Amino acid sequence: MSNIWPGLDGPGIRYISAPPPAFWQKLKRRSLVILGSTGSIGRSALDVVDKRPGAFAVAGLACATSTAQLAEQALKYRPAHLAVLDEAAARRLEALLPAGYAPTILTGPEGYRTIASIDGADTVLSAQSGAAGLAGTLAAALAGKVVCLANKESLVLAGDLLRRVCRATGASILPVDSEHFAIFDCLSGRKDDAERLVLTASGGPFRGRKAGELAAVTPEMALRHPNWNMGAKITVDSATLMNKALEFIEACQLYGVSPDNVEVLVHPQSIVHSLVVFRDQSQLAQLGVPDMRLPIGACLLWPSVDGPLAAPLDLAQAGTLTFEHPDHEAFPALTLAKKAMQVRAGMSVVLNGADEEAVKLFLEGRCAFTDIAASVAGAMEAHLAKLKMEKALHEGEPFSLAGQAPDLSGAAFATACWEQLGRIHELGEWARRHVREFLAGGGSSRC
Repeated sequence: MSNIWPGLDGPGIRYISAPPPAFWQKLKRRSLVILGSTGSIGRSALDVVDKRPGAFAVAGLACATSTAQLAEQALKYRPAHLAVLDEAAARRLEALLPAGYAPTILTGPEGYRTIASIDGADTVLSAQSGAAGLAGTLAAALAGKVVCLANKESLVLAGDLLRRVCRATGASILPVDSEHFAIFDCLSGRKDDAERLVLTASGGPFRGRKAGELAAVTPEMALRHPNWNMGAKITVDSATLMNKALEFIEACQLYGVSPDNVEVLVHPQSIVHSLVVFRDQSQLAQLGVPDMRLPIGACLLWPSVDGPLAAPLDLAQAGTLTFEHPDHEAFPALTLAKKAMQVRAGMSVVLNGADEEAVKLFLEGRCAFTDIAASVAGAMEAHLAKLKMEKALHEGEPFSLAGQAPDLSGAAFATACWEQLGRIHELGEWARRHVREFLAGGGSSRC
């Protein structure tokens, strides 16, 4: 089915990986690991599994601390491997499992890496939240798995690195984010004639508000997303448009395009999931109800889906579909994302780490809503100033195995990749510290 795969060699589209191997495409029963099985994406994936009896064997499930829910899933699907955050969570989980069922329970970052790369699995859904999800994605890619990728931070933090890993190991990536699968769908079967990718954004709960109206936003207000049911972090990111900023970076990395060739349109109905503009100026869009089972199921079952995954879209019932340009003054996150991709040099790592810390502080009531973007901008400027002082801007993207031997392979290749993960983690921690110091030092509008 490689003839329907998006372009691999540009110049317009240089997709991050080759198609899944022919044997995987022909499998009658795929062996599946879900990283983040108790979150909204993981639960929707298991709903797809339930609706396709016999199509999947669940080989592994992982979460952080939701042990009661994980135990329920484990009892239903009986995977041989489970993974949780720490030993305390492992003890709670073990106590909930019945006699006669004794899966291997793995813990911590090493446990997530192990479950993502177990020999018995051919497909890994990477749906852990935040930067913590990168380790599982990288482990699965190093093991040559087919990775259904819902963790956008993996590409934000290490898109260049993952591109090289896929090339070296034969791993394939299928995009689970609804916007990126929509683009994937629109590009399938086309020659390399795409000119521009257009991501759609709901606009979140504060669409239409001006910058001066946002300082009084509370966490409760920010958590009321009009269209999607998601976790707290991603819901706040949707309210600031930072989620779309991360998806902007993800699009650049996934499809190998310049940030100048990606744009965002606000589409409050969330019916058009994304569009592709071609060189002849025609456009293709993918439409569907706002239900994550559509892209999840399409990736898990690729290249063919033999029945419905969600309710059908009734366009007459949907009514008018509207589009507008984002307000970059009120919501500067998209501007920050474009700058990160233009400068490179680890700027997207700083953006993500600073945002994760700022959102955490906002949800704790320790900073204002408008402090989130201000904190991210401050961390990026400090990182840029540091690079200029160190004369390190010429590095380009430092987390791509740049400078390493091109014929690196085997254990040496994996070691080099994990070393890069360590450097990414260090820079992300620096960004988090910078945000804490910035807000503690009077940077917050609440100080």
